[in-house]
Amino acid sequence: MTEVTPPPTDPADDLAAARAKLDAAEQELHNYKLRLADFENTRKRLLRDAEVDRKYAAEGLVRDLLAPLDNLARALDAAKRAGDTGPLATGVAATALQLLDALKRHGVTPIAVEPGAAFDPNLHQAVMQQPDSGFEPGHVVQVVQQGFALYDRVLRAASVIVAG
Repeated sequence: MTEVTPPPTDPADDLAAARAKLDAAEQELHNYKLRLADFENTRKRLLRDAEVDRKYAAEGLVRDLLAPLDNLARALDAAKRAGDTGPLATGVAATALQLLDALKRHGVTPIAVEPGAAFDPNLHQAVMQQPDSGFEPGHVVQVVQQGFALYDRVLRAASVIVAG
């Protein structure tokens, strides 16, 4: 039997082939690292989005509860103007406080605004401008409707009358 010997190869060709394989492997490694970084960024973004969704999940319910809360406040104002301090007025006041406390436990806070405060378009909605009000122009004269925020998000801006 005769042995067949492979034809002699050029070391330069072997080196070029090895370099080509190395370059291809390095390119695959680079692409893998890019895909891994994209995956990690997507994972972090999804976790962040899920946390935001969880944090503000009650937003719709809270918005729906603001109108009944306003009605309770109007009932209390009417009772106060009529001089009513009986059990009905006391019960309405207690109900309003319970509702406000429940909302506070879930991140809802009233937007603080007092007459004389500077108008802030991020927190206030001007419903009217009143000249000769005794306040500096651009300052709140009267709060018409209380505003509320859910954590750092304004649910409803405070409706105010602004000095002109």
